[in-house]
Amino acid sequence: MGGFLAALAISFGVIFVAELGDKSQLMAMTFATRYRALTVLIGITVATAVVHLISVAVGYGLGAALPTKWISLAAGVAFLAFAAWTLRGDSLTEEEKSKAGRTQRSAVLAVGGAFFLAELGDKTMLATITLATQHGWFGVWVGSTIGMVAADALAIVVGRMLGKRLPEKAIKWGAAALFVIFGIWLIAESLVEIA
Repeated sequence: MGGFLAALAISFGVIFVAELGDKSQLMAMTFATRYRALTVLIGITVATAVVHLISVAVGYGLGAALPTKWISLAAGVAFLAFAAWTLRGDSLTEEEKSKAGRTQRSAVLAVGGAFFLAELGDKTMLATITLATQHGWFGVWVGSTIGMVAADALAIVVGRMLGKRLPEKAIKWGAAALFVIFGIWLIAESLVEIA
């Protein structure tokens, strides 16, 4: 049970931080102006659960096939790349904005479909794959899903309260700093194992 709780806590923290200032949060705010918050959260939750299940399957498979010391090194480098990606930031394209505003289909399906497609290859998916190479797949899946949904729920609430204006620069720098810390930690651990 301890391994499950550790995987859940680490995955929750990493994915929550990764999601701050991400394109998905912008989509969540956009959908929340159009649909009820609960409807948006249900769509986000379903899409996130599916994407992160795929991610942990890939990560678990890689973890079983590769030596852990090299996975830790690659994970550390990946987290440094996530820090740079976070500083670069995300924005919605006009096509993504128009998808968020359409009401042709069921709201849950519209939100879920948009989030599923937006998350494929996104840094939160890659971070979940990375985490699943080192921790139990079930804990990573549950923790990463809850972490992403919590971050997007926060975006909806804060976005509505603050008139959709978030301190984006502070969020980006804080999230990037946490990724750097995680990256250096993983690299240091792997170098100790390699040596």
